[in-house]
Amino acid sequence: QVQLVESGGGLVQAGGSLRLSCAASGRTFSTNAMGWFRQAPGKEREFVAAFRRSDGSTYFADSVKGRFTISRDNVKNTMYLQMNSLKPEDTAVYYCAAASQYVGTVRIRTDGSYDYWGQGTQVTVSS
Repeated sequence: QVQLVESGGGLVQAGGSLRLSCAASGRTFSTNAMGWFRQAPGKEREFVAAFRRSDGSTYFADSVKGRFTISRDNVKNTMYLQMNSLKPEDTAVYYCAAASQYVGTVRIRTDGSYDYWGQGTQVTVSS
C-alpha cells in the first residue's frame, strides 16, 4: 500500500504561484509513475502532469505546459507541482496519484492507470 498526502493549496490571485506537495509513505519503492490530476466543480477529473520513475520522463497537459513543473525529492519521498502564472481556470481540487505498474505515454495521462490517490487539496485562483 502507498499513502499519499497533498498540501500547499490555497487562494491566490491570477498571475500568482503556488507549490503543491505530495508526501508518499508505505511501499513507495513499488510505484512506477506519479501524477497530478485536478477536478473543477461540475467537471470531470483531468490530467495535469506526471513523471515516470523508471526513466524520469515528464508529461504535462497542454493547458499547463510552460507554466507548471513537476519535481520530486527522493529522500523525502515527496513530489511537487510548481504552478506559476496561475489562471482562474486552474481553480480545482488537485489530487496526486501513484501507479504501481509501468504506464506508457498515453496511459500515464489516464486516471484509471493509477492505483493510489491522495485526498486532494483545493486551489482557488481569483481574477
